[in-house]
Amino acid sequence: MALRNTSLLLLVLQICATAWQAWALVDLKMEDTVEVYMDETAEIPCLYSFTEDPSIVMVQWFVRAPGGNRVRISYSDLTMQKVDANTSYSNRITVRSNSDGETLTVQDVKLSDEREFFCQVSGMAAGNGEGKTLLKVFAPPEPPVIEGVLSGVSVSEDSPAKIASCETRDGFPKPNITWYRDHIPIHPVNGLVNIVTLVTRESSGLYNVQSDLHYKVIKEDKDAHFSCEVSYFVPEAVRTAESKGVNITVHYPTTSMELWRVSPEGLVKEGDTVEIRCQGNGNPPAPITFNREQSNVELDSDQGLLFLKEVSRADSGVYECHSLDLDALDHDEVVETIQLTVHYLDPAVVVPKDSEVMLKGESLTATCNALSSLETSSVWFKDGLEVERGHVLQLQDATFDTAGQYDCEVTVPSLPGLQTSGSVHIIVQGAPQMNDAEREIELIERVGVWVNLTCEVRGHPKPVITWSITGSQSWREVVKRETEDQIYSVVTIKVSADTVAFCNSSNDFGIETKTYSIRSIPFSQTPTARKTSADNSGVIIVVIIVSILLLAILGSVFYFLYKKGKLPCGRSGKQEIINAYSTKEKTNKDDIVVEMKAKKMEESVLLKGVNGDNKPTTDQTTTLSS
Repeated sequence: MALRNTSLLLLVLQICATAWQAWALVDLKMEDTVEVYMDETAEIPCLYSFTEDPSIVMVQWFVRAPGGNRVRISYSDLTMQKVDANTSYSNRITVRSNSDGETLTVQDVKLSDEREFFCQVSGMAAGNGEGKTLLKVFAPPEPPVIEGVLSGVSVSEDSPAKIASCETRDGFPKPNITWYRDHIPIHPVNGLVNIVTLVTRESSGLYNVQSDLHYKVIKEDKDAHFSCEVSYFVPEAVRTAESKGVNITVHYPTTSMELWRVSPEGLVKEGDTVEIRCQGNGNPPAPITFNREQSNVELDSDQGLLFLKEVSRADSGVYECHSLDLDALDHDEVVETIQLTVHYLDPAVVVPKDSEVMLKGESLTATCNALSSLETSSVWFKDGLEVERGHVLQLQDATFDTAGQYDCEVTVPSLPGLQTSGSVHIIVQGAPQMNDAEREIELIERVGVWVNLTCEVRGHPKPVITWSITGSQSWREVVKRETEDQIYSVVTIKVSADTVAFCNSSNDFGIETKTYSIRSIPFSQTPTARKTSADNSGVIIVVIIVSILLLAILGSVFYFLYKKGKLPCGRSGKQEIINAYSTKEKTNKDDIVVEMKAKKMEESVLLKGVNGDNKPTTDQTTTLSS
């Protein structure tokens, strides 16, 4: 029995030695791994060669089952090639033979295909061999989605608080998530940064990864951007995908405030509306109140905005802005102040006040100014024209032209819009003063002519004009105008004899007289020389206009007669014209005087029709007072 067992053992050893020699005669090569995307096609090559030509070659493909056992999926030899039925690869694999081996093609690769594939080659006496390849499957995940905490995070939190969450889905193998602050990686730090990762695997075998960032924020994080990055494997590489950045609302206490005047710009004057704004550096903004310094009365404001309408100088002072932030660690109140100065300009004060009486030739000093918080400037005006710059007005050697109202305008050059005004009325008293340079005027006029005599006088108190006329008796006052210190009178006289007219003007300070001496000449006589007032120039103009009209009418008559053939055109006709002209030259001057006298009588009738009849019967002196 022992000998039999020994013989059996030797036989086994010989068989094993022979088998070893056979295996060693095959040169078989396979890749360690083949990487492929899910749902794509994978090719696994199996290359072999024999040292001796085999009589037959059998190739079998196996896969590692989940329990560790091998499951054959394909078989081939010189006569046939067969895909095993009833496996998960029955409809998805093909085997392609070539001169140096075979290639297994797997279509529609699934995650479950990530396993070992074995290629077993047998050449019988020529030798046997086996190799394996690990098939690795990859599924890129979806881009990461990040969400920040909407409610905000306070810097006063004792421990790191969740500020953002990042998630990526449907990846294989499991993706990794990395956090960044302003593109700088964030790593866990005890007490400052915690990263909590949750990995789930779906029934399809794909991974979902969610990462929560717990972070102890500081005030500077209010402007920071946080993002996450997903890294994942792909065939022969590692890729990344970055999320968008999110900004975190950071709550921090108020440590300082800014207080400023929004409007108006520049200096403030009475009547302005003042807008003052106060703003703290805390988030969210702390409640803000206003009050005046050393006063506990809270002023009405709206979200850090204080309105002061139509301010006056009483509103000048120091204004305080208070902020009480309950998030502050020490709960201290923050206070800021601002100085408000309201500038003013009181009504103008003019000295002398209202009105002042001066005598002709006197001098007067008037002053004008107004109480103001700023430097003022004064300008004097009379009748709308500037007469003096400065607070003092000097009136020297007063005349009647000096009289009138002087307006003073006070302004503040540094603050346009502040202005006031006042006035003083100057009255200049004195004896009557004739406006004409000549006090005695001589006139030569025809008998029957109406002559206008004027008299214009200034003075204060207002003078009284009295006309005293001797000689001609037909006269009347036709114009009379009066102002505060001036009177203007015009009388018209019908010359009937040598006449003397006196314009007597008087007031409490004296008398002034103007004399007209009129020498009468017959109507037929032309005055050789005459001194008249400016008003008599109107008579000359009327005469010229009437003469021009008569010549125009005469020319029209001659032209009409010529067109009708009434005028002779031959030499005898010319002689008739010459005779007619000679006859006309012989007409004596008395006829001309008669004609002019007739015209003057017409003018006299017309004047009487307008002004009424005036026929004194005696040659006595007539006086008219104005």
